[in-house]
Amino acid sequence: MVDHHSFNYLTEKDNGLLESLKKRTISSFDLLPHYDMREKLVDLVLHGIPAGITKESASLFGELRERLISTVVDDARVVVFGGGTGLSNIIGGDSRQQNWPGRPFEGLKQIFPQSRAIVCVTDDGGSTGELLKDLPIFGLGDIRHVLVSSIQRRLLESRYRLNAGQAAALVNDISTIFNYRFTARPESAKALLRECLIELDRLPEKMASTLESYLDFCLNDELCQATLGRPHCLGNLLILAGIRMVAGNENLVGDRIDMEAAVGEAINGAISAIGELIGAGPEAVLPCTPVPAQLRFRYSDGVEVTGEHKSSGAVRGSAVARVTVDFCGQPFVSEKVLDHIRDADVLIMAPGSLYSSIIPVMQVPGIANAVRENKSALKLLIANLWVQEGETDKAIANPDRKFHVSDMIRAYEHNLPGGVEGLFDQILCLSMQDVPASVIQNYAVEGKNPIYLDRELIKRRGFTPIECGFFSRSAMLERGVIQHDPEVVAQTVKTLFLAKELMAGGEEVQRKPAVTVAPVGLPVRPKLIAIPSVKFAKVAERLAELSIDLEKCGSTEMSSAEIVAILADIIWSHQDIPVSHLDFIEGITCVSEDGWRRDQRWDNVFSFYDPEDRLVKIREDRFRTRSSLEVSFLIALGQALLGDYAATKLITPLLYEGKEIGAVYHLSLRSEEERFCYFDDAELRNFLQLSRMVEQTSTHFTRTVNGKEGFTPPGLLLGLMYAWYLDNRFASHIEYKMSILRVGPTHLIPEQKKMRTRRQRLIDFFRETVFGKEAVAIDG
Repeated sequence: MVDHHSFNYLTEKDNGLLESLKKRTISSFDLLPHYDMREKLVDLVLHGIPAGITKESASLFGELRERLISTVVDDARVVVFGGGTGLSNIIGGDSRQQNWPGRPFEGLKQIFPQSRAIVCVTDDGGSTGELLKDLPIFGLGDIRHVLVSSIQRRLLESRYRLNAGQAAALVNDISTIFNYRFTARPESAKALLRECLIELDRLPEKMASTLESYLDFCLNDELCQATLGRPHCLGNLLILAGIRMVAGNENLVGDRIDMEAAVGEAINGAISAIGELIGAGPEAVLPCTPVPAQLRFRYSDGVEVTGEHKSSGAVRGSAVARVTVDFCGQPFVSEKVLDHIRDADVLIMAPGSLYSSIIPVMQVPGIANAVRENKSALKLLIANLWVQEGETDKAIANPDRKFHVSDMIRAYEHNLPGGVEGLFDQILCLSMQDVPASVIQNYAVEGKNPIYLDRELIKRRGFTPIECGFFSRSAMLERGVIQHDPEVVAQTVKTLFLAKELMAGGEEVQRKPAVTVAPVGLPVRPKLIAIPSVKFAKVAERLAELSIDLEKCGSTEMSSAEIVAILADIIWSHQDIPVSHLDFIEGITCVSEDGWRRDQRWDNVFSFYDPEDRLVKIREDRFRTRSSLEVSFLIALGQALLGDYAATKLITPLLYEGKEIGAVYHLSLRSEEERFCYFDDAELRNFLQLSRMVEQTSTHFTRTVNGKEGFTPPGLLLGLMYAWYLDNRFASHIEYKMSILRVGPTHLIPEQKKMRTRRQRLIDFFRETVFGKEAVAIDG
């Protein structure tokens, strides 16, 4: 571990400037807006000398501002945590934007060239998701994004002996290559590079030959080859090749990862080598862990779903209660990563998605503790600017009220190991007075609203809010969006870093310890999960064994192979489905609309599981769109878990004085020895009770139905709940029933409370038994 710096960046004269401005009869700083001295200094740097002050004060302010701007902090060590657009943007701008090459060298990397990014690895959408289907790898999309954003001009110029103009042209070519997307299997490495960049000779010879060698390796590597037929981002493929060249399959044990330290360090080294090749600093970008991982979201109604990409589009209607990172092996974190954190002079939590940016990084064992162990660093949280639909707007019980910075901190408190104490002291927040009202109105039309600063509550929690206008005016003018300005954020961080030195020991830096809010809810332990690519291969293998009968689907143009591919993709999009759920079906049969005989008086479900032949039967018209096929298949797959549990099903009339006043549904169970069923006997009986079936004998269950009312029998209920649990938009009937869970028990009458409890227990059954009974917790 490297010792922290023992010298100052500012001089005694600089401290004297601050004191001279403070010790006037009316402090000159009172003429600056904002509350805290640090905010005033940031305002001075960003907006200049205030008007209407004496010439002497103006001179002192001017000198202080010049010193804050011109002081060089090249050797200050900065570590930034996060993922995706928020992290890359403050490091060096959003490198996926077409206009990024116009200003590629701004951001933290320009002022703090020793900046390092510790990046989230739970990304599972887009090209990254396609890679995860075939390879035992962690999410590479955010790594690629931040690597390109980390390119520094001076490093490009020195490594390849370029002038400023040549460096600017080269970074444009690098951005083109790393962001290029292709959909067809490439003929050769050179052909693929020429496809995205016609004039390869524009690249430095070493860079061109290295990139070509990486792609050549990938085209000949067995695992890389398997994924080339999918749509991909070329940058992800280059990073994958670099990793595969140093880390093969030696860390695979069955469907888990057993990551040895040497392999983990080699992976980090491969990423660093690619970064240095394109002009980033050594170890500028490091994964928080090289072990594949997934995000698991628990909502306030008890539903748990897995997947970062899936959660981003979810509309559960319930608040997110907890987020947990599950790993495909014992999580490993590099000692180099921990040393960088312990030795940092500045530690920054980057803006980004509330639940899929900072939290996945800090849940990797060892990282949060390393942040806390660093007692001397400036620790900043950069708050998000807007409520992100599907995440932050569901983090509060009442979505109609405004979302505040304190809500953001509360979400971190509940989801970070040990809470937020010691992770950050100062919180950078957007000054809404700097944002044009018309922009706020336009965002409101799109359902997005600012995150508001509740200053006094934040201060009572022991944090220092720093409010400033650090949004990008160019992004607002060019793309109509509000996002952090890399240059302004970097200058703000530098000012706060120097202010820490200026005010060392003064009253301004004294703060109360953060008031910890006790975390609520469970779970707190991650699960040990299968490597997604291994699971996907097992799903594909099992689906290939199914019989697909499309003979009666005259209007369906899809082949059996296409149906299997769609079903594999459907199951991939719902990572909570275990492979074992497929063991209870033998095939899928299309039933013509004319031949459909199922009674539709009580529902609009056009699929079912037939226990006699173990086939899923779906009406012809359901095959016409992926969405309708998805719903139909999931409902039947859920029904299939009951197998042939029922020996007989019978409905008898319920008579009173000779008149039919209802009906009784009778269900006789097969013996446990004869039964073909996913559930053991206790689990099955529990579900039947939750289905409101009444046990008359050990094998005989009944349900009384009043008048001409319909009811949902156990098999259909299981299927509908199965689909609803995976995505509540798939079963509106169940969604309507479950809406009672959004009403607090205190507002319900006794009968409604019983109903609410029963439905909560049904969700618990699905979480713990249907989708959770095969889960394995990680030790330690």
